[in-house]
Amino acid sequence: MKVIQRNDVIYKFKAEMPAVERVNPGEIFKVITNDCFFQQVFREDQVLTEIDYSRLNPATGPIFVEGAEPGDLLKVKILSIEVATKGVAAVVPKEGVLGNKVSKPIIRVISINDGCCDFDGIKIQARPMIGVIGVAPAKEDGEWATDSPWKHGGNMDTTDICQGSTLYFPVRQEGALLALGDCHAVMGDGEVCFTGLEVPGEVILQVDVIKGKATTWPLLETHKATMIIASGDTLDHAIHEATNQAVDHLKHSLNLEWENAYMLASLSVDLKISQVVDPKKTVRASIPKSILSTEKLIRSI
Repeated sequence: MKVIQRNDVIYKFKAEMPAVERVNPGEIFKVITNDCFFQQVFREDQVLTEIDYSRLNPATGPIFVEGAEPGDLLKVKILSIEVATKGVAAVVPKEGVLGNKVSKPIIRVISINDGCCDFDGIKIQARPMIGVIGVAPAKEDGEWATDSPWKHGGNMDTTDICQGSTLYFPVRQEGALLALGDCHAVMGDGEVCFTGLEVPGEVILQVDVIKGKATTWPLLETHKATMIIASGDTLDHAIHEATNQAVDHLKHSLNLEWENAYMLASLSVDLKISQVVDPKKTVRASIPKSILSTEKLIRSI
């Protein structure tokens, strides 16, 4: 099994990126990731202003997928996520939803044992997830720092991007150029204080290419639902885009009039906040598989 090491990283998703490895459709491989601080924060008495901010949010890769071409979908199945036995969380003045109430920065180093994160004796079930994962954007979409989400993926910070889930990315450049990082041992929807429990990780993936199928935004498949992950300058913009995409998928996949698809969405589609602390906000519209299977949705694109 190929292993992509954590010292091969990018800090921007852009149209032209030299690949660090090449994989074939159907291939299983391992990606070793850094935490969002590149392991620079490891003590509670550290001063955050002393770290190198140019090394924040590294994404391991990019990885060239043979046969992936613009107009295709890249299918990325998350087979497993293993994280370190300690993680870091922080609050920083002016960061997060309530950043104006933070009087001083605080760093916490939190242990992870037997599947639980120990926060002052409060046990939180670990649920490892990938914060940053994406592909090369279209040239007209410009360059995107790894701390931002957009149509290429990026820093979507979505808790459902976890073991057993499958992502579908619109391919905009030859080889797709997949990169990922910023794993969390656990995070609440929203990531309200600016960090999850930030950890290095080892992620095992399997990729495939679906020819001639393209989406506007990444799709996420879980065992119960298909989700459209959309971002915007504000939460309202992200909600509008995710809802609009979900209604359009229902309309085309189920051969409904738009108004009926809109009504069906109101009865069955859940809007879930992914994160509200990045440069753009992210929302996912979750369509139950009992209403529309992922396979049928993709087939109708």
